Amino acid sequence: MLIGTTALTGLLGEWRVGGHAHADLAAKLEVLLLDGRVASGTRLPAEREMAKALGVSRTTIVSAYRVLREKSILRSVQGSGSVLELPSVPRRRDPAPLDLDLSKAVPRAWHELPDLSARALQRLPHHLSHAGIDFFGLPDLRSAIARRYTERGAPTSPENILVTLGAQHAIALVARTLLGRGDRVVVESPSYPHALDAFLAAGARLIASPLDSRAEASLENGASTYDTDQLVDTLRGVRPALAYLMPDFQNPTGASLDDDERLRILRAAAQTGTPLLIDETTADLDIDRPFTATPFAAVPHHGATVITVGSLSKTVWSGLRIGWIRADRHLIERLALARPAGDMGNAVIEQLVAQEAIGDLPRILESRRDELRHGRDHATALLRSLVPEWHVPAIDGGLALWVHLGAPLSSGLVQAGRARGVTVTAGSRFGIDGAFERRVRIPITADEATLTEGLTRLADAWTAVRSGGHAGRSLSDPAFVA
Repeated sequence: MLIGTTALTGLLGEWRVGGHAHADLAAKLEVLLLDGRVASGTRLPAEREMAKALGVSRTTIVSAYRVLREKSILRSVQGSGSVLELPSVPRRRDPAPLDLDLSKAVPRAWHELPDLSARALQRLPHHLSHAGIDFFGLPDLRSAIARRYTERGAPTSPENILVTLGAQHAIALVARTLLGRGDRVVVESPSYPHALDAFLAAGARLIASPLDSRAEASLENGASTYDTDQLVDTLRGVRPALAYLMPDFQNPTGASLDDDERLRILRAAAQTGTPLLIDETTADLDIDRPFTATPFAAVPHHGATVITVGSLSKTVWSGLRIGWIRADRHLIERLALARPAGDMGNAVIEQLVAQEAIGDLPRILESRRDELRHGRDHATALLRSLVPEWHVPAIDGGLALWVHLGAPLSSGLVQAGRARGVTVTAGSRFGIDGAFERRVRIPITADEATLTEGLTRLADAWTAVRSGGHAGRSLSDPAFVA
């Protein structure tokens, strides 16, 4: 598989960080491989072609490729050029194991989940006489989900609900059902990486709408806010086939839309005929937001099509693979008909557990709020003490801090962190075409001891990066972002 210079240079983005050009380029190529944006087995452009595209000497490219060969992640194949690939066996044993994972912004499992599961199992015999294959979801679970939307101001019947294998499955199902090759999808920038992957897998073209086009010029507290004007102008100018939004405690920034902004977006979507795919995976993770937002499904639609995705992964447990889609009944039926090509329905036991969890959700969310508040306050204070030159945002909900580094060194920081046994995700993983090299996402979901040790190691890694010594380690598997 060959990647063209245009695609690769777009992914590289702001790759020069002030050190030796060949080392900077090698480091960014390695990060692209590790986090999966360049697939293992990809053939890189020829040295001369690459040099011309990047505006550097051929010697720089030769040296960068040599660094990657020495790390055993680039090999030369006669007649095929240079192939970037993950080694099946690490070349050397690293002195520090990767024992601290700060790449996944996921809370710990709800501590009463075993009790919920035990109660669910008591109801399992009632379902054993059925085939166990159902593409819509158990009626009682669909009713419970619908009832919660109704309580939040969006009248919903069970026929408006499709139970899925988590939110990511829901997003991918909508993408492959509604999108054709070349269709344009407007997405926030930055945005959740695996949602972007789902749209690309469906053949769509991504159109980025900056979440806050003024963020780089206004960093008093590092916070991001929605640039609703930009989004509305993009919808009207592009008239996309779909727009994907995470309006509550957005991943990775933590930003939220107020009701007036939601209404403006709905009106623009109605004018352009653009369905809105609203991801509410993080919507329940309020810590101390100063306003109460109305769900998109409860705001007057003005003729717009609203498809809402939800999940229990960020409130109960990521290992409980239960999500859902709320939409018009006819679209729900269409999505259910599309499922057999990719899956054979939902596990009955997990749906029974999910039903128990939804019954306890108010109590679960109160506990989560306390956990997230503690994690946010601890991580914020620690980062501002350890790395005062970073701009750490003041967030009021969500799972992570979208930290501004002040320099395009995110990929180098990732590598230096790996060398110290801590994993974080480069900011560029959340953008299109290599953007956000000045950002890194720091989850607030780990326990206090893990956050303290992980962020202390990351601060040490930052010192190494700033001094130019940011060589990292190679891994045999790409990073997954949650």
